[in-house]
Amino acid sequence: MADRLRVGGDLEPEAMAPGHPDPATEEEPAPLEEALLQVEDSCSDCNCHKPGNSLQGFVPEGKSPFPEIFQTSQLLFYERFRAYQDYILADCKASEVREFTAEFLEKVLVPSGWQALWHTNVFKVLVEVTDVDFSALKAVVRLAEPYVCESEVNTFTLECMKELLELKEYQLPLQELWVVFDDSGVFDQTALAIEHVRFFYQYIWRSWDEEEDDEYDYFVRCVEPRLRLHYDILEDRVPSGLTVDYRNLLIQCEESYRKFLNLRSSLSNCNFDSEQENISMVEGLKLYSEIEQLKRKLKLIENPLLRYVFGYQKNSNIQAKGVRTNGQKVTHVVSSTMMSSLLRSLLRDRFCGEPFKEDIEIQFHSDPLSAINACYEGDTVIVCPGHYVVHGTFSIADSIELEGYGLPDDIVIEKRGKGDTFVDCTGVDIKISSIKFVQHDAVEGILIIHRGKTTVENCVLQCETTGVTVRTSAEFLMKNSDLYGAKGAGLEIYPGSKCILSDNGIHHCKEGILIKDFLDEHYDIPKISMVNNVIHNNEGYGVVLVKPTIFSDLKENHQDKTEDNEAVKIQTSGGADAAERVDLGELIHCATDEIEIYERAADLSKQVEGNCEIINELVAASTQKGQMKKKRLSELGITQADDSLMSQEMFVAIVGNQFKWNGKGSFGIFLF
Repeated sequence: MADRLRVGGDLEPEAMAPGHPDPATEEEPAPLEEALLQVEDSCSDCNCHKPGNSLQGFVPEGKSPFPEIFQTSQLLFYERFRAYQDYILADCKASEVREFTAEFLEKVLVPSGWQALWHTNVFKVLVEVTDVDFSALKAVVRLAEPYVCESEVNTFTLECMKELLELKEYQLPLQELWVVFDDSGVFDQTALAIEHVRFFYQYIWRSWDEEEDDEYDYFVRCVEPRLRLHYDILEDRVPSGLTVDYRNLLIQCEESYRKFLNLRSSLSNCNFDSEQENISMVEGLKLYSEIEQLKRKLKLIENPLLRYVFGYQKNSNIQAKGVRTNGQKVTHVVSSTMMSSLLRSLLRDRFCGEPFKEDIEIQFHSDPLSAINACYEGDTVIVCPGHYVVHGTFSIADSIELEGYGLPDDIVIEKRGKGDTFVDCTGVDIKISSIKFVQHDAVEGILIIHRGKTTVENCVLQCETTGVTVRTSAEFLMKNSDLYGAKGAGLEIYPGSKCILSDNGIHHCKEGILIKDFLDEHYDIPKISMVNNVIHNNEGYGVVLVKPTIFSDLKENHQDKTEDNEAVKIQTSGGADAAERVDLGELIHCATDEIEIYERAADLSKQVEGNCEIINELVAASTQKGQMKKKRLSELGITQADDSLMSQEMFVAIVGNQFKWNGKGSFGIFLF
């Protein structure tokens, strides 16, 4: 790598490869002046500036009275990352952000003699900068001559603008200024520095950050995860629904925090021991609790590992059509080209087997998506051999059967175009058989079961991101099928769901099966049956169980358990001891360092023990939940709990499975 790097300057090709750089592998930062003035010798990204050239200008579309401004909004993740980490924030705390930013600007900003576009939501006006107040992050300006203004309303005359500037004491926030383009290169540093300040306060900074100072530096704790999330969203790596949730959470948190600050300010002006003060104190505690919950949710989404582990609880809005008004069921036949020989075979095999059967209405479609969209409760879709390319989502809300007429490799449904889900199931009883699904350019998994029961038999699932996701209260049965290629888990099983896997292959995924258990008494552990599956060649573990480290309050009852539960305690006590040393405030940030792994021997013994390990851990989770539930019932004055009933509710059958050549072993535990 070249020795010098301009802040926001060009990158070498490897820096612009998909994904984000590892900060641990970064070189030492170049001296500031060299870093701001030099560019790399090569660049392969079309959005980068040309090698050796200064920043480019941006000409607004259509007729505009304004001059060109510097184009700085298309900076890459790597460019912003290096700027904030090496030159602006370094290892500062949240309370020091403004001070560090001011010091940076003082070194690189030209304090006067340049023009800028003052851009607000209401108007744009050309101004000239005469000085910079670095500590306040503001520029001292005057109106440029000739006067150039553009507004959505006609009230901003020259006199009005002068009055507005006078009210602001001729000082404007730097992030509201866009530097006018100058090809001399003198103001490149100024334009880039202001862009970094503008981006930081628009996308990274939160109004409550200063109140969260701790021993971790602000960049590692907040800036890096938020910056990565921003670019993950831009590059379509985050489900659209999760992006909406994140932005809504931000708005809610900002509003609650604003109310909290107003309440805190009013309390400081109240008379002590007054009734109003007591009421306000209660409201303040409620607001504080609400804000903390919102902040935790935001951090879960910002952390890429926890975002993957906890997943996105998407609520499908698909509405079932129900039964047709005439009560009739329709068979939909899908074929891109219907030949007479295919039609004869189809009629012989599927429609003429029962001579006295009532007439069946048949509808023909050229693509499977239109057939599924035309379905009502009880319909059947038969897909004839062929390669079908679809660009939408299979949203199945009614109980239907989707079956291929032939072998799965002969009936391929391929999803192209960026989108979220491939197959979205909410029906009461959905059956899918003898089809190969191929996923491309995906953000979410290939198949998501939100609720109801979905059966997949004799299918091939070629995944792009995660594979199959079984949500809480959903039921999934997969038999004689092949699932591979997921960049996440091949199968994600949520608490409270039911999953039956028989004679399947799950391979070449990041993890084979991910079982989620949040130790919440509102969720039962998933009921899982795994029989004669082959889980092999996955990058991580064959099966991973996700569970919390906070078990210490459950240890007091372990001594009184039977021999079976004693064995369970031995397996889980390590997690409990570790949890006693964990600072709750650091759990989210340190989750990547809180992984505990349980591995067994090799080859045949590993396959047998892998089945036993999974069973034991699920039994352990059930036992701990029972203890938590009993303890909370006791606190409510209910002293009896039916242990036998609780144990009967949890049934797990895991036998005959083979775990081969998984990168980290057959079974692992992720402690969060």
